[in-house]
Order: sequence, then structure tokens, then C-alpha cells
Amino acid sequence: MKPLVLAIALSLATPFAAFAHTDEAKAATAASQAAAPAWVARSNALAQILIDAQAPFQPESAGFFGIPGYDDQVADFGPDNAARYRTAMAGARAKLQTQLELERDANVRQDLQILLKSIDESVEGSTLEECYLLPWTDAPELVFSGINGLLSAQTPPERRAHALARLQRYAGLTEGSTPITTLARQRYEERLSNPELLQPTKLEVQRALDSADTYIAGIRELFEEYKIEGAEPALDAMAKEITAYADWTRRTVLPKAREDTRLPPELYAFGLKQYGTDVDPQLLMQRAQLAFMEIRAQMQQLAPLVAKEKGIAATDYRGVITALKRDTIPNDELEASYRDVIDAIDPIIERENIVDVPQRQMQMRLGSEAESAASPAPHFRPAPLVGNTGQQGTFVLPLGNPGGDGAGDAYDDFNFDAVRWTLSAHEGRPGHELQFTAMVERGVSLARSMFAFNSVNVEGWALYAEAELVPYEPLDGQLIALQFRLLRAARAMLDPMLNLGLIDRERAGRVLTEEVMLSPAMARQELDRYTFNAPGQATSYFYGYTRILELRMRTELALGEKFDRRAFNNFLLDQGLLPPDQLAEAVETTFIPAQLRR
Repeated sequence: MKPLVLAIALSLATPFAAFAHTDEAKAATAASQAAAPAWVARSNALAQILIDAQAPFQPESAGFFGIPGYDDQVADFGPDNAARYRTAMAGARAKLQTQLELERDANVRQDLQILLKSIDESVEGSTLEECYLLPWTDAPELVFSGINGLLSAQTPPERRAHALARLQRYAGLTEGSTPITTLARQRYEERLSNPELLQPTKLEVQRALDSADTYIAGIRELFEEYKIEGAEPALDAMAKEITAYADWTRRTVLPKAREDTRLPPELYAFGLKQYGTDVDPQLLMQRAQLAFMEIRAQMQQLAPLVAKEKGIAATDYRGVITALKRDTIPNDELEASYRDVIDAIDPIIERENIVDVPQRQMQMRLGSEAESAASPAPHFRPAPLVGNTGQQGTFVLPLGNPGGDGAGDAYDDFNFDAVRWTLSAHEGRPGHELQFTAMVERGVSLARSMFAFNSVNVEGWALYAEAELVPYEPLDGQLIALQFRLLRAARAMLDPMLNLGLIDRERAGRVLTEEVMLSPAMARQELDRYTFNAPGQATSYFYGYTRILELRMRTELALGEKFDRRAFNNFLLDQGLLPPDQLAEAVETTFIPAQLRR
């Protein structure tokens, strides 16, 4: 399956990079790791069984999360790679199943179940893809992401030094290696004779072609930025390989690519499950449609108040948002402007007793053009979960959506005053940044961080965190927070509708631009996400958010006056990325009884 956005969203040096290795961060990380309970060490040792089996096939992701020993390695695109991967997973599963039968510690047993479920889902996904899809890969994006994972301000210098070795292996310059573009071509061509397999979509192939030169430039910029010497021959060789791969894709793949972006029902159902949405798509759509109507009505009620405060003539929420977007922040002032809001949020979180926050600044920066091509939405790039010595994650803000026909590439969705609040709350604190920082600093096991990881767990918390902050934001910030919540309801409607053939791309695009009020560039990013970049993923925000709200309501009812919001939110963070059912079990069997005894 396509790599997680969080695992491929990578960073450049920024004015705030000095905070990545502060003494305070190192001390907090060391203290928490030392205080982690003994069962975590036992669980992590067992997780290593799965890491050892999986990492040789996905070394870029393993290295990104801090697993040592894979920085000079590249993804396995050799012959029979899918079958070999499933064999490796079967071996790891047998070992872990044996350990589960012997293990008596309840926490370790829960983690073993997480690891086994992760294996089962990865094998199911590999089998389904081999059954239904031709294995075409956007190799230029893969190479850029793999290099960007090492050449980052968050990566220690001694690890960055392996970037040249990885590039040489990508380019086929290492003894015994083959260019990864050649291997990707071979895997596609060897299965081309099977007419039952689905070609990639024309849109995703064209997007990849549009971005190939951007990735070449982005790779060169990274090597220049981090002053990696002796890279020119490998950079030149890789540029030739990417250009040749793009030419081959244009000649061979694009003419055969399919117009219909819908997936077979079995593949889409698996996509929903993989991202954590374990509810029937029809029921999800019904819930999202109701929420869409209610949120839109709330926006309509709030819009006149914002208009009055800001001196805006319009009173319909669409007109008010359009007027707010005219308050544009120049690109060279965006980071400083967001920093003003980011610095204002921590005192609010503390004053309102929302959750515990680290006593240091979070990081935020703008995305490069190549990063925006690879991940064209605002995102959080986490710090290493393994071997972390004080590195912090970073909120990355793209300025546009490169590719396509070149028209409307720039966003107007993230560069105005009112949007800074909800976006900072989601990507920063109390959202993603706090969640991932907590996993490192509170000693959460690898099973609950790396292997329980899915979008429902991650995005559900971030949207819930947005909602926690909304009452304390200015009125225009509250309106835009509702706009972004409207977007999440739209995602939970439109992603299934597009994949089930219940709406076409043009009509879905109008919902996003005329009702949600997204820019054409942002709407294109959304539609690409629903149809070929990550079908099913977009549903996870709304679904994860509703599961946390349901759990909180049950907890408030159970505790009454003893309910403590700060304690509840801290407990959720302490659990890492437990799936909703396991998270609910932890709250009901551990948190609620402990609070009742207070």
C-alpha cells in the first residue's frame, strides 16, 4: 500500500531547528525513557521480531522512525518481492503467536495482539494488491522521500552521512545493485500480460509525470543544503534514471492508464479497514451527511457575528470566508505569523486545564516545492520514535499543490489570519505534535506507536484536539475551525461516494469549492486523496473524532462530577495509538475505576 503521509513528509532546516536538540528536550526524553515500566522493555524486545522481518523490505520507513542499521538501504523491488514479504511476515507471526501463548502480562499480551493484527493486515493488503492491481510505482517520489527522510534537521549528522550511500543504491551505482527505476519497471512489465489486473489511474500517472522534474530538483537541493560532498556523480545518474523512467511511463503506462478511479469493492473495504474505519461505508456516509448539515448551520449562525466584528458586508458564511481569505499573509511572514498563534495556544491549554504540554516551543516551517508535490496538504512530520535523543516533530505547511495543468496551484486556504488557530491546534498542540511528543516522552511501547498506528487513531485525536480549543479562539478563528470540521464531514461523505460510484469527480469538486469553500488547488488535493493517493484515509478524521466523543460522553456519564478533562485527555495520550475499541476498554477498565476511587 502507499506509504503513510507521516512517514514520507520530510523537512529542511528552519530558523527554529535549534529547538530540535535542546537540553530540555533531551532531559525530558531521557527521564521518561528511564521511568518507562518494565513491561514496555519486554514488549519492545518482542516488537523487534516484527521489525527485523519487515524493515529489509521498507528500510526508508524503518529509518525514518529511528530504527538503526537501515539508513543506507532502499526498498526491496526485487523479483517476487510481494511473495517474499508475505513469507517473512508468516515467520514473524509464528514466533509472536508462540510468545502470546506463553505471555502472562496483560499489557504485553495486548501489544502482542497489536503486532499480530498488524501482520495480518499487511499480508491481506499485499495479497489483495497482487490479485487486483498492476504494480506501477511513482519511483521518483519514492527516491525523493527516501532521501528527504535522511537529509533533515531532525536527523543526527552521523545518520545524514548515509544519504549518499542510499542515493548510490537508488541509482544502481553500488556494487551488486540495480537502479530502483529499473526494478520498478520490471515489476510492472512482468505482470502486464495479465489483462485482469487494473492499470494505475490516468490522473495519478499524470500527477507523477508532472512532478518528476520537481523531485530531481528537490533531491539536489537537499544535498546542497546539507553539504554532502561527492554526490554529483550519483545526483547526475539519478536524474538520468528519473528522466528515463518518466519517459517510459509517458510512453508505456500513461496510454494504458484507466480513466475510472474506482477500486474493486474488496480493495476499498480493505483500505477503510487499514486506515481504521471499521464501520459500514453506507452508515458512515449517513452520519457524515447529518454532521455536514449541522455544521453548515452552525457556520451560518456564526457568520453574521464574524461579519459584524470584522466589518464584512456579507453575512452568508461563504461570503464571510471569502472576505477573511483576503487578509492574506505574505509567504515570507507566514512562519512568524503562525508562531504568534502557536505561542498563544500553550497558555490557553494550561489555563483551561485541557491537557499537559511540554515546556518548550513546538516547531513549524513551510514546505519546499518538492515536499508539496509529495504531500500537498498541511502535515506533521514526527520525530524518531526509536533512539530519540530530544528531536522534536515539525508542523509543515505547504504553499501550493504543484502539478496538474499549472492553473490554480497556489492555496489561499492556509495563509490568512483566521485559519492559523485551528490548523496550529490540529498539526501542533494539542494535536499531532503533542500526541507524538507524548509517545516519545512517556515511554509508550513500539507496538502502540509504530504498529497500532492508523489514521483513525492519529487524526481522530487531532480533530478532537481542534475542538477542545475552539471555545477559546477569536470568532473568526471559530468560524474557520467549523469550516475545517465541515471538510472532515465532507471527506467522510465524498470518499465512499466516489469509490462506490455514487458521485462523480466534478460534482464532488463543487461541494468542496462551493460549500466547504476550498481553493481549486486544495480541492484537487482532496479529490486525488480520495481516488488514488489514499482511498479510504480521508474518512478517518470524522470517524476517529466521533469515536473519541462517544467515549468521552460515556466517561462523563460514568463519573459525573468526578470527571476531570485534563486527566481524561492525559490518559488518552498515555495509551499511545490504541485502536478505538482497545482505547475504550482501557478507559472503562482502568481510568474510570481509578477516578471513582479518588
